[in-house]
Amino acid sequence: MNNKIKIAFIGAGNMSYEHIRSFADISNVELSGIYSRTFNKAKKLALDFSIKYVAHSIKDLYEETKADAVIVSVPELSTKLVCYEAFKFPWYSLIEKPAGININEANEILSYSRLNNHRSFVALNRRQYSSNSLVLSDLKAHTGKRLVHVYDQENPSEARESGQPQDVVDNWMYANSIHMVDYFRQYCRGDLLGIDKISDWEPNKPCFVLSRLRYSSGDIGFYEAIWEGPGPWGVTVNTQSRRWEMRPLEKAIFQDVRSRKLNNIDTDVWDQRFKPGLRRQADELIKAVRGKIHNLVSIESSLESMKIVRIIYGR
Repeated sequence: MNNKIKIAFIGAGNMSYEHIRSFADISNVELSGIYSRTFNKAKKLALDFSIKYVAHSIKDLYEETKADAVIVSVPELSTKLVCYEAFKFPWYSLIEKPAGININEANEILSYSRLNNHRSFVALNRRQYSSNSLVLSDLKAHTGKRLVHVYDQENPSEARESGQPQDVVDNWMYANSIHMVDYFRQYCRGDLLGIDKISDWEPNKPCFVLSRLRYSSGDIGFYEAIWEGPGPWGVTVNTQSRRWEMRPLEKAIFQDVRSRKLNNIDTDVWDQRFKPGLRRQADELIKAVRGKIHNLVSIESSLESMKIVRIIYGR
């Protein structure tokens, strides 16, 4: 009996390439088909990875492959229409972030997913970093309040110069900052009671953004973003007994109370061989298709992080 999980791909850009590499590494997975508006790019990926079928439409992709799941990796402004078409078919969908260029569009995608009873997830791959999994697991042994500091840095002018459409640049906090804001929903416990904006975002002259997030558990989060200036992406999580830091996000170090020693944790082999987070995320999608417990991010869950973005940035 053929027990292989069939995976199809929509899009033939860099992210599709990275997703394909990850799924190609999993036994009992068949790379069953690919579709892109640029047929020749899809054909090249199909040749490189022995993908069985190059489709001429999304409908054709499903009908010829009967794939169990599809990976949607297309430009941000195409995501909504591609999702509308993909949601017509009974495969699982894993959608590259952002699932909508802003919160209104994300709500439209969610509504259409529900209308079709579609099983869809958002590819927030930083949740799957080995560093992130390790810190979350370790924190279970450290009780008490947490102080979570998230450091963001964005250069929308670079995005514009690299060819990103103006609509995407105008919503850059959803396209890119969503990754960083999402850390609060993993590390801060309880209900979000409020967000205090200390330094507002100024759309016509973006510079520093600083907000405090207050949670019913007593946890406190600080979001600090530097726009058009130097700065790291990083996360620190402080408890009374241990402090964790991820900077860069792929690596984790910890410091114990009454110690000045910084303890480094090695990045696992998957995050070295593949684009970090993608190989583990691919495994989680296979679990979902097989009806097993998984930790993929639903569109509903992704929207909760987008709501925090909207409050912080006021758009």
